Amino acid sequence: MRRLIFLSVLFLFACSSIKVPDDFVYKEIKTRTFTLASWQKITQPQGVYKIYIEGDGYAFNAYGKPTQDPTPRGALLREIAFADPSPNVVYLARPCQFISSPICSQRHWTTARFAPEVINAEYEAVKQIAGAHEVILIGFSGGAQIAGLISVAKPGLKVKKLITIAGNLDHLAWTQYHNLPELNESLNLESYQQQYLKIPQVHFVGTDDKIIPPVLTESFVNGKSPIVKIEGATHSSGWENAYPLIWNEK
Repeated sequence: MRRLIFLSVLFLFACSSIKVPDDFVYKEIKTRTFTLASWQKITQPQGVYKIYIEGDGYAFNAYGKPTQDPTPRGALLREIAFADPSPNVVYLARPCQFISSPICSQRHWTTARFAPEVINAEYEAVKQIAGAHEVILIGFSGGAQIAGLISVAKPGLKVKKLITIAGNLDHLAWTQYHNLPELNESLNLESYQQQYLKIPQVHFVGTDDKIIPPVLTESFVNGKSPIVKIEGATHSSGWENAYPLIWNEK
């Protein structure tokens, strides 16, 4: 069964035209609720760990209906992570992406995408990977919300820096902006805003991003954290000029 799952994962990567580098190893991380997929390159175990946390993935189809599988179709975050020259780099999926767990249901990529059990699982995964070592968390889209929540709502991680890419930092403000239903089963980083803004951080936003427009990030950080605007970038394309900037964040 595990082999079938792994082959399915490889097929998904082939479909997205992203080759997994030879120095990255696929590992499944078991938590109390979900089993999470990850790809890891660890060459200096005592050093800083850069952990890339995926976005919400393929949560809704073109008709606005929830999908049966939230595995991301786009490959932006994987491209950045797999080319990051840092010694310790991990690409960490969200619950129910690439592999499923018995607990998985559509609510985990819709109204409950930031539910306590999701945050607990991502926290446990990062803790298993990095232990007591420093971590730099890089969150794309909804992954930015995850990175923030595991940093401030859970004790025990040694977070050196937070980096967001087109990050959803306040999902209530986001749903109101787009006139969408609230994510009423989810925690929201806005509840921990003061603690969050005390952590060193930088936010990359796309000037042409219609999904997470820069104004939402600007409103949340309120001038207290640096924002880097990438000209012409949409939510999932046009970020190539930002790759080296993200890799160089220490």
